Amino acid sequence: MKKVLVIALGGNALLQRGEVLSAENQYKNIALVAEVVATLSRDYRVVIVHGNGPQVGLLALQNLAYPAAPPYPLDILVAETQGMLGYMITQKLGHIAGMPPVSTLLTRVEVHGDDPAFQTPGKYIGPVYSPEQEAELREQYGWQMKQDGQYIRRVVASPRPQRVLDVEGIKGLLALDHVVVCAGGGGMPVVQVTEGYCGVEAVIDKDLTASRLAVELGAEHLMILTDADAVYQGWGTPQARALEDVTPMQLRPFAAPDGAMGPKAEAVIEFVEQTGNVAWIGALKDAPAILAGKKGTRVHL
Repeated sequence: MKKVLVIALGGNALLQRGEVLSAENQYKNIALVAEVVATLSRDYRVVIVHGNGPQVGLLALQNLAYPAAPPYPLDILVAETQGMLGYMITQKLGHIAGMPPVSTLLTRVEVHGDDPAFQTPGKYIGPVYSPEQEAELREQYGWQMKQDGQYIRRVVASPRPQRVLDVEGIKGLLALDHVVVCAGGGGMPVVQVTEGYCGVEAVIDKDLTASRLAVELGAEHLMILTDADAVYQGWGTPQARALEDVTPMQLRPFAAPDGAMGPKAEAVIEFVEQTGNVAWIGALKDAPAILAGKKGTRVHL
């Protein structure tokens, strides 16, 4: 049986920064994703976890256009983005000859209600704004805002994923050789209560969820695809150097929570240390070359 490969797709794979969040633009970007996944599915059973920051932020904004109806909570908005993006990815993959069956599974992920992230929101969602708009946005919507490059963006709580509740369904689909799209946007965040599970106001980091899922599936490989072709030492300086082959210990300095690479580095470190298997970080377009050891950053014990 083919090995299991879990892929975490960065937001840039679905929408380039600065693009209008239209269905047309997302389909255009997803077409590139589909080509890569089709290639990988020949040799692996593929699981796709995708981001949803721009999409869930747009849904939240659309909520606000109807003041007579109370805004929907973030866990429900995450579910909506899972269905929307899962459908779009499935459509594009289905256009490729020879693809295995593709299934999207709405996925709940358990978090702890006392996670410190609820007190210090830091997960970006929605579009970018100019810094001059911050006071207006805070007053109008009560949002917390944070610097994102030269812009500002809304931030929400992002608790750590503890358990993927629907993992058995994912295993069943993989056993049937389906490509599985799941845990989109990090999964619907839920906490355990007396009567079962209850959704909470949060968006989980999709890279950490992909790592947690890969461990629970017993996946052989985890690949985090982003807009950088590798992890770089001295990023942004003339001395910048791509890291090609590293251990978790060597990568740990890049796992700082305030850095763009932080959650990605943390995710692959956790996977490698818990399974002993290999993980990669690199660019979407390089995915086949990354698995062949020619591109990206390879992380191993």
